[in-house]
Amino acid sequence: MVGRLLGAAPRVLLTAMVAVFFVGSALADSDPDPNSPTPILLTSPDSTRVLATDSSVRGKGSLERIANNRAFDTGSKIALYFTNVALMPGEGANAFRVYASDSEGHFYRFPVVGLGRVAGYPDVYRATVILTDDMKFWGAPRPGDLNVYLAWRGLASNVVKLGVGGMDGIKDVPGTFPTPLATARAIAATQAKEMGNEDSYGGVGYRWSSDRMRFLEQATFGPTQTLDARVRRIGLRTWLAEQFESNYADFPYPDIPLMPSTAPTTCDGGTDDVPLTCRRDRYTQYPVQIWFFKNALYGESQLRLRVNWALNQLWVISGNDTQQSSHMIAYQQAIDKNIFGNWRQMMYDVTLNPAMGNYLDMIRSTRTNPNENYPREIMQLFNIGLFMLNQDGTLQLDGQGNPIPTYDQTTVTNLTKVFTGWRDCRTSDFQANCPNAVPGSPDYKDNMSLNTGSHDLTAKTLLTYPGSSATMNVAACGPPTCNTQATIYPYAYASLNQALDNIYNHPNVAPFVSKYLIQQLVTGDPSPAYVGRISAVFNANRTSPTQMKEVIKAILLDPEARGDSKTDPNYGKLREPVQLTTNLYRQLGVTSVDGTTQSDANISRYPRAMSQNPFYSPTVFNFYPPSYVIPGTSLLGPEFAIFNTGTAIARANFANSAVYGRINVSQPDTPNGTQLYLADLEAISNADATGNKLLDEMNNRFMHGTMSSQMRSTILTAVTAISSTPANAKARAQAAVYLTVTSSQYQVQR
Repeated sequence: MVGRLLGAAPRVLLTAMVAVFFVGSALADSDPDPNSPTPILLTSPDSTRVLATDSSVRGKGSLERIANNRAFDTGSKIALYFTNVALMPGEGANAFRVYASDSEGHFYRFPVVGLGRVAGYPDVYRATVILTDDMKFWGAPRPGDLNVYLAWRGLASNVVKLGVGGMDGIKDVPGTFPTPLATARAIAATQAKEMGNEDSYGGVGYRWSSDRMRFLEQATFGPTQTLDARVRRIGLRTWLAEQFESNYADFPYPDIPLMPSTAPTTCDGGTDDVPLTCRRDRYTQYPVQIWFFKNALYGESQLRLRVNWALNQLWVISGNDTQQSSHMIAYQQAIDKNIFGNWRQMMYDVTLNPAMGNYLDMIRSTRTNPNENYPREIMQLFNIGLFMLNQDGTLQLDGQGNPIPTYDQTTVTNLTKVFTGWRDCRTSDFQANCPNAVPGSPDYKDNMSLNTGSHDLTAKTLLTYPGSSATMNVAACGPPTCNTQATIYPYAYASLNQALDNIYNHPNVAPFVSKYLIQQLVTGDPSPAYVGRISAVFNANRTSPTQMKEVIKAILLDPEARGDSKTDPNYGKLREPVQLTTNLYRQLGVTSVDGTTQSDANISRYPRAMSQNPFYSPTVFNFYPPSYVIPGTSLLGPEFAIFNTGTAIARANFANSAVYGRINVSQPDTPNGTQLYLADLEAISNADATGNKLLDEMNNRFMHGTMSSQMRSTILTAVTAISSTPANAKARAQAAVYLTVTSSQYQVQR
């Protein structure tokens, strides 16, 4: 059974959860109802075939004239009719997606290229759809009936039939029934009534329990019962406001001194100022990992750390090349101070950080030996990508339907010149400010300084795009204007800032950054409408010192993120190994082995076995790329790039080790050890021989109320196979947790 639950193909992992639960609530003072209505595709009264016409059909009364007895040609443009949506101003066709499957199990996503209301029917919309797979994975659909559904804000409509090139070859999805307009309106009215009723939480705070848990999965390293109770009391917005002011007060950054590039012979000698763990603490990322996991497991600054972790996987450096822990800590601080600040300032601080300079070779780039690594990656990986984007993140295409490159080799060559002459801070450099410098050790705590003799002074032409004329041309600077350190120094800094402005003002930056952060926090394949809304917030706050605060808030409060459950099988994201690990520990509670104190947080062994060793990214492309498409689908699923047979087994092994075992004390690296807290689950197990209350707890705590009946039945059977005695209470609890955490339904964060 475990193999069936965990070892499923990626497609199954994404499509496992299809049930929807509408947990009604009254409108809270602090937060509106997060639930959107579920769209309903219309059919005729006696058919489960979708109401569809050629896209040219219009006019009042058209619904009555539609005959559901035809198939449409592959590649044709048609209109599908639906109801029960409430659109925001500006919300249009790019908010919707149409998915289909044929009788051989092939999946398609048809482009939605238009949206409009139907004359005479104020609650009915028509989506204009092209019957060609927009990701071109399978090509043209196989002739015959397809099962189709409409997705909006992570919600899936009813599944109905559509004939493409034929009208046979596929069965109705179980439970399908005709949904003519009268039936659809009755369903919509019932749903609206259910969503308008108060739930058992009464009139206090943020009452939508399932959405609360979903929010905490997106904004933290895992919900806890204490945190859930607090958010229920104060609401999402108040909690976000608190988080924007938090700063790792519980576990501040370690203060580790700079060391020589070569460890001294006394490093592990145990002198007064050099500890016995010198090599571990100063020449590896061990203290950074401990700092990170202590904050992830116990710290109050959850949102700051979650976004820090996301940005670390965009602005990538790695402990494989970053020699000292103090170097990595200084880099983390450079990112951290801009997490809720301004992206342009982030660009400046990261660019001049010596750990980044070392990782991507800017620290060694000179006018006589220029290096292209950083100039290329600040464009390709960190800010704009390879191709021009619309503001909703979709590709711009030329007249032949090809993507348009954002830059060429000439741009890289010119930008490289700007990034020459910078090196780790040295007081011998002109006007260098190196307050943290230590004799005999490279200074990676202060920004890089400029070796004026190594900076390229020739003219540069940077990125070209509409409106770029003010920043694209960097003038040359030669004698007599630039013939001394005093004149080269301001020229180099002005050139650097001009180049960063040139990149920052590129129209790709807003959708590129917005989509990436949505993927990290909420869902791997967001709708273009979602990306577009966040891009608009990014652009509206371009000069604001709190730009990213507004962006993060908009991402987490967007209607595509919020709601008690998401029923689109393609919505969500595979839990990356770090979050899979921390979620389990936080959702149950984690202590030292003796139960008297906190874990020492030395738990990196688990995500490392799943191909995600924190702060040791294998390449500048991160552990996984944001553009990764799940094999056999047209879906973006970044984390699936590190999901394979080996890591699937490692996921099960982690759950087994954490649930049935523990990390024992082993000096000096694991002084406290780590174990899950299971006492409350044991009590529930002991109090109910049927196992139902234990499964209720699994459903509420891990699945925010969305556990399917099939999953519940399977796990309950396994749990009740263990005899109900006080001695077996823990074994029952362990089985329930293990089977829940290793299930496909849990491992996809939805």
